[in-house]
Amino acid sequence: MQHLLEVQDLRIKFNSRGGSFPAVDGLSYHLSAGETLGIVGESGCGKSISALAVLRLIPDPPGFYDGGTIHFEGKNLLELSELEMQQVRGKQISMIFQEPMTSLNPVLTVGQQLTEILLLHESIPREEAYGRTIEMLKLVQIPEPERRFDEYPHQLSGGMRQRVMIAMALSCHPKVLLADEPTTALDVTIQAQILDLVSELQSKLGTAVILITHDMGVIAENADRVIVMYAGKKVEEADVNSLFTSPQHPYTKGLLASIPTLDAPDSENQRKLNEIKGIVPSLADIGPGCAFAPRCRSSSDRCSTEAPPLEQKQSNHWAACWHSNQL
Repeated sequence: MQHLLEVQDLRIKFNSRGGSFPAVDGLSYHLSAGETLGIVGESGCGKSISALAVLRLIPDPPGFYDGGTIHFEGKNLLELSELEMQQVRGKQISMIFQEPMTSLNPVLTVGQQLTEILLLHESIPREEAYGRTIEMLKLVQIPEPERRFDEYPHQLSGGMRQRVMIAMALSCHPKVLLADEPTTALDVTIQAQILDLVSELQSKLGTAVILITHDMGVIAENADRVIVMYAGKKVEEADVNSLFTSPQHPYTKGLLASIPTLDAPDSENQRKLNEIKGIVPSLADIGPGCAFAPRCRSSSDRCSTEAPPLEQKQSNHWAACWHSNQL
């Protein structure tokens, strides 16, 4: 079966004064139509870079592709010209960026920015583009869409700006939606509304979604499969139920243990949350072994000298850890 999107051994490096360092190191995954793939990990693990890479938005310099392929409907996107990629971006593959206030143009109205996409990709009259834009604003549940059409981004709330970003990303009915932290800086109520909206639109339009986040709760409620990344590498991949019930990597286990539980006994509620000590290492400081070894309670001498391969630990469940059996 041919997947809608297939990434194989993707490697992205960034040049700096100290040399070239891998921001994404050998990442592989696939995505089928209508599926939601979650990519989770701490800040700096390579989640957003891997999404930008699909649309070939890596800033060059200092970044560059060091290997791998990105196949969309059988075509390798890394072999397309810039003109051909412009036909893919926004129309076939769209992206919701992290912060709508910095992603939307502050000197153009919401309507101008939404109709621009339709006029570019659909080649329709401006009157029809206006009508479709109003329909998209209604679809993402923005009240008084005719009035909002003529407003600027700073006149909207954070939740409404995020809805505008979703409308912009879905206006051409793309086959793949890259949602990079779509609920960042939003309160819990608006966060739930945004995620429900993406799920509802996905079911209506049949769009495949890559959901990038550091929030395991968001992953649990919205993803079908999950990839856990650490220091640019995929350290675990599984369906969402298997990942939460039987994590096979100590980093995943640490992420799950750091989530507060509401059904724990009162005595346990008084305890401090579990934490993963330390921080994600600098790309310049990663040694020959497992990048997580300095923070891992189960690490051995082998972990510091030999990087574990990604191996199948259970049915449809892969992890890169020498000591998965101890978990």
